[in-house]
Amino acid sequence: MKIINGIVNAVCPHDCPDTCALRVVVENGKAIKVQGDPDHPPTNGVLCTKVSRYTERTYHQDRLTQPMRRVGKKGEGRFEPITWDEAFRLAAEKLKPIAARDPEAIVPYSYAGTMGLVQGESIAARFFHTLGASLLDRTICATAGVTGLKYTYGASVGMHLEHFENSKLILIWGSNPIVSSVHFWTRAQEARRRGAKLIAIDPYRSLTAEKCDEHIALQPGTDAALALGMMHVLIRDGLIDDDYVARYTEGFDALKQRAAEYPPERVAQICGIDAEVVTRLALEYGTTKPASIRLNYGMQRTRGGGNAVRAVACLPSLIGAWRDPAGGLLLSVSGFANVDGAAMMRPDLIPGHPRRLPRTINMSAIGDALCHPGDDAFGPKIEALIVYNSNPVAVAPESDKVARGFAREDLFTIVLEHFQTDTADYADLLLPATTQLEHFDVHKAYGHTYVMVNQPAIDPIGESRPNTAIFRGIARAMGLEEPALYDTDEAIARQVFNWDHPSFSHADFDTLIRDRWVKARVAEAPFAQGGFPTPSGKCEFYSKRLEAEGLDPLPDYLPPRESTESAPALAARYPLTMISPPARNFLNSSFVNVDSLRSPIGEPRLDIHPDDAAARHIQDGQRIRVFNDRGQIELTARVTDRARIGVVVGLSIWWKKLSADGRNTNELTSQALTDLGRAATFYDCLVDVMPLGEAA
Repeated sequence: MKIINGIVNAVCPHDCPDTCALRVVVENGKAIKVQGDPDHPPTNGVLCTKVSRYTERTYHQDRLTQPMRRVGKKGEGRFEPITWDEAFRLAAEKLKPIAARDPEAIVPYSYAGTMGLVQGESIAARFFHTLGASLLDRTICATAGVTGLKYTYGASVGMHLEHFENSKLILIWGSNPIVSSVHFWTRAQEARRRGAKLIAIDPYRSLTAEKCDEHIALQPGTDAALALGMMHVLIRDGLIDDDYVARYTEGFDALKQRAAEYPPERVAQICGIDAEVVTRLALEYGTTKPASIRLNYGMQRTRGGGNAVRAVACLPSLIGAWRDPAGGLLLSVSGFANVDGAAMMRPDLIPGHPRRLPRTINMSAIGDALCHPGDDAFGPKIEALIVYNSNPVAVAPESDKVARGFAREDLFTIVLEHFQTDTADYADLLLPATTQLEHFDVHKAYGHTYVMVNQPAIDPIGESRPNTAIFRGIARAMGLEEPALYDTDEAIARQVFNWDHPSFSHADFDTLIRDRWVKARVAEAPFAQGGFPTPSGKCEFYSKRLEAEGLDPLPDYLPPRESTESAPALAARYPLTMISPPARNFLNSSFVNVDSLRSPIGEPRLDIHPDDAAARHIQDGQRIRVFNDRGQIELTARVTDRARIGVVVGLSIWWKKLSADGRNTNELTSQALTDLGRAATFYDCLVDVMPLGEAA
């Protein structure tokens, strides 16, 4: 027992930029309340609706509390309880012969079910590396944007969260922070009280967009064109900070030529907005100081997502916004955390490293990888899959194909989970994992520059175990002798951060444990005098690294793969673009099964503009069919002008088993990948809609 009565300091583990500090109130060994820590500056005592109800999730009646073995058909979700010894023995019996024959036939599948560095990719990564198992390209969320930043700024770096309060203009671009970053929204509201203007750039009039001073509803996937159009006006009208550009950027002359191709009239046609809007936005951005941009990952989930982030990321350097702490851009600042990934995950354990590496499976194309019999395109057939910190049957694109792959009888699947999710129904071995209140971890953040420690508040529920303990158990049962597999959680945590780096020279691991968090030392205006972590030390408008890879060294607009520009015949058949951003009470597929969070939403819905609904004889509240060549789903129509004409919005991600038709929006999304980062293109998706029961 960790504590009987009192308050335990913890950290929110979920995939959100805010990474809040928590105070867990414990009475008689039970967590009765989770609160925001008022002493942690980014959190300031405030939690989102989801995490404030974290005890409901931890003590949910459906929590998995013991290991289980499948007894029904895959997908039926029928299991019988077994002991941990039996579970580890079964895992070893199945995995050892595969590892001996071809370890690349074993594949991990994980993402950000926890953002903890210990319970995420530490012992798990070491286990797969020791075996020589396939590598997983973890692309499902952010890699297009991360790659775009890397080729522009050198890393995931940006402005400090707290300085948005002093901005005079904030562009909230491809972001709905009321849902996805409540602590940024608090600071944006404070800036507004101080006289700032907030402009939302989003195809959908989200909760955030309707509370901003202006909403620019561009077509999905056209953000790069808008950014280039802004550059055109800024350069044309002499609003460039010539001194900053000359000193701290590289490739301006080439970028100027590229921007010349995007006059406001052309941009207006691409984006579906008025040319006057493009011009006015650029003028406001170029003449208001300090001006800032809060970019988010929604806008990079189309074919040209990486280039779009590159284009938007160029804007602050063009106008010298980085000179002021309240100017610049924030997409992610996780690069300031100085995580020692090699020490944590130990890629050196891979047999033959670094001369030879195992094949890599892109998690965004797991459906194709599982359904493929094995050839030169994918390598050996996947024979074993271990899923942790993810729910791919619900969250991966083209999910009908994903489910068919998981249903293969010749595939041995282990799932580590809190609940019997859509993916868990396909497990051969279902293992109960602890939640954040039950284990130790350390965290970085991507919305602020603090690293933090999570202390366990309660004993594990039932027989649940931390991810690290489960992977140690499987390794031991397989007879693996590599000592790194058996490091304790604290030993791993001590290896995670580069405490010798200048940004952490004021602290060490013991400081972190004592103080609960450590803020990285980063200048208040980190790029006021350049110093970007690129090879040149400058903001690279023109990337020689991209050029060396045979790619366009300049940012450009790439039309969505599924659009009138790229596929006119397809667009004629499926004339509506579908985007599927997160519902307010869900975080990807987490929290969907918490009744108090799901019941206010009621059921999966599709927002459709009144004009698009009228053309299809669809009434508000009517059951509808949404479809394309990949599949179909049944939803309830919400006729609203929140969605712009030609765009439908399916707030997500519902568990399939909690939907009336057993499907969700990922039946319709594509496994096609982005231009940079090989990321998922969830919002590059054409569909059509008709009343349920009406023939196509």
